Amino acid sequence: MADASKIAELQDTLRQQKGLQNLTNRINAATGIPQMVAEVRPLLIDLFRVEAAHVYVREKGRKDVHTFIAPAGQTAEVKTALGPQTLPGYVVNTGKMIHVNDVGDPGQTEAYQDFPLGEGENRRFGVGVRQILAMPVFYGGETIGAVEVINKKEAAPFGQKEPALLQNISGLLGVALYNFLLIDPKAKRLKGTYLVSNGLITQEAMDRAKEEARVTKEPLQDVLVKKFNISKEDVGRACEFFWQCKFVSFDKKTPIPGELLKNLKRDYLIREVWVPLEKTEKGVRVIMDDPQDILRRDAIQKSFKIKSVQFDVALKEDILQFIDLFMQSGAEEASFSDLLGKLETGEGEKKEEPEDVDESDSAIIQLVNKIIGDAFNRRASDIHIEPNVIDKNVLVRFRVDGDCALYQTVPYSYRSALISRIKIMANLDITVKRVPQDGKIKIKRSGADEIELRVVTIPTQGGVEDVVMRILAKGDALPLSAMRMSEKNYQDILKICEQPYGMILVVGPTGSGKTTTLHAILNHINKPDRKIWTAEDPVEITQRGLRQVQVQPKIGFDFAAAMRAFLRADPDVIMVGEMRDFETAKIGVEASLTGHLVLSTLHTNSAPETISRLLDMGIDPLNFADSLLAVLAQRLVRTLCARCKEAYHPSREEYDQIAQSFGAEYFEKQNLPYSDALTLYRPKGCDECDQTGYKGRIGIHELLLNSPEIRKLAIDRQESIETLRKTAMDHGMLTLYQDGVLKAFQGLTDIKQVHRVCVTSK
Repeated sequence: MADASKIAELQDTLRQQKGLQNLTNRINAATGIPQMVAEVRPLLIDLFRVEAAHVYVREKGRKDVHTFIAPAGQTAEVKTALGPQTLPGYVVNTGKMIHVNDVGDPGQTEAYQDFPLGEGENRRFGVGVRQILAMPVFYGGETIGAVEVINKKEAAPFGQKEPALLQNISGLLGVALYNFLLIDPKAKRLKGTYLVSNGLITQEAMDRAKEEARVTKEPLQDVLVKKFNISKEDVGRACEFFWQCKFVSFDKKTPIPGELLKNLKRDYLIREVWVPLEKTEKGVRVIMDDPQDILRRDAIQKSFKIKSVQFDVALKEDILQFIDLFMQSGAEEASFSDLLGKLETGEGEKKEEPEDVDESDSAIIQLVNKIIGDAFNRRASDIHIEPNVIDKNVLVRFRVDGDCALYQTVPYSYRSALISRIKIMANLDITVKRVPQDGKIKIKRSGADEIELRVVTIPTQGGVEDVVMRILAKGDALPLSAMRMSEKNYQDILKICEQPYGMILVVGPTGSGKTTTLHAILNHINKPDRKIWTAEDPVEITQRGLRQVQVQPKIGFDFAAAMRAFLRADPDVIMVGEMRDFETAKIGVEASLTGHLVLSTLHTNSAPETISRLLDMGIDPLNFADSLLAVLAQRLVRTLCARCKEAYHPSREEYDQIAQSFGAEYFEKQNLPYSDALTLYRPKGCDECDQTGYKGRIGIHELLLNSPEIRKLAIDRQESIETLRKTAMDHGMLTLYQDGVLKAFQGLTDIKQVHRVCVTSK
């Protein structure tokens, strides 16, 4: 019996050696990754006597790992998330080997924290995981793939020899994948080699593409994308391999390099197919369709009068889009390059006194109008003009959906004229440069609504001034249903705003949508039988049926004066833009007690803090407690792009952290137990959202309703804000954070965005 056992062991060793030799020969004979991966799979299955085996590849720049299978004789790519959601994603992400003979045994799986090893968890390719042996594929200190074998066919565990054997195979695969991924700098680089070697196109098709590019005189990369349906990402990797530089795709959020465009003509750039992208510490960065074109490289270096130019590659189509973005010119406006060319002053930026360009120059006037017009068209809420005394340029930044992003740079010598022009438009004193000033700008546009801006100038370090302009969005009121409140908050607000008298407060920081929400409430109650007065600064949203008043604090007509006038003008409803002081708040409370519905805003962080703030102003507690109907606190969070948002299964640790921050006792009431079906969403990025993963914003809300308990606490004034919050939550109030978390579970936003705008409730 012992001899028979030794013979069987020897035969198995010989079988493994022969299988390993066949596998090595197949790896060495392969001409590309898809072929190698697809042909290695059955050899691994025979060698390890398992139900399934896969080789996964991780390419630089990709957010996934992928393998290839060969259904019906045709090689197909299968992608897998790079992360703890799947077995190969975990192995590649962590670089750890996995050796588990029973995924149902917690004693074997506890070493793999936050890793999905439940029975059938990874039912990929129709195989439920019972046993798993997986190894990362390394080369040069980097993880470039993974190899796995799943479920022994006979009733036996993976022994001690299999891990060593799989590690040996992993080493072979590492060398092969390294060469196939064309990382080796000694590898021969030819146009299209990357695509052919990776099985993305046949050599015959590549030859046809090259011939078509030669005949049409189009860049090969553009022909491959347009005519041969090769993805831009794959063509980009091929370009990076061939030219050994970065591939750049068109992004409409790219800042306009104004200082680099001032001597360049649109027609010249289109004809020569290149455009400057930015100025870096090393020089100027330029994109072109052929970075090895020596004649064009020399001409570009002469254009900038420097030799330190970084050349990157892009599709011709994308370069032309960049040129259109940077140098747009409509029928009524000049391009940035034309405007900056008109302002060219030679050595002007070397002068100490920045009076190189006059603020009355027509080009400066057009430049300011274009900046404002572009900001409005991009849905920006704010424009920031920032002279940079370190880099000697002027940065123009736009805030869109709550995030600031660089829009363009302007030569430093134009800073004084640019800011003086804005001051003139806002009726500010251009001779005053040492103290802040504020004003307003109204711009009338032919065939379009006028744009109104609030302007503030602030002196900054280096003897310069910053300007910030807030675009006041005019428009019609949104319906209350468009506020995307939770069902409970929505129904409560409907009941409250139908009350004949009392006070409703909407609170939050500047730019959190308070005015929009107030007008949505007014839109709901705006009926012919109600007289509604509003005092606003400024009037942004207009509605039929409302009598809207613009306050003028500089002449003494402030919110308090407007409210006193309203009370003599037979009102049913009064909306005042903000309760900034004791007098306005006192009149509001008195108006609500004398039979009027009063709506207003306040700058506080939460609904319970609002009660404390008003009482600290000196408002009579008894009158205030009787007049208050509700306080609605709100914030705006960025919404996930509906087109590209990515679903994922949160780990138990992430779930527990959310529950703890939410408040365990309150989270249990939401009926969101942890399960295999639990899904959250995260940003991914696509053309629709400019690769950010987010598009638009949504409100999160905290609605505190007045109740006998809240009224008693307000009158006593002896309890803390935390006591007010706890009492309101016990009566059903959701905090801002809690409402945000619930909207994240609905797939509207993600937890990261909720954390950005509000604190957790602990």
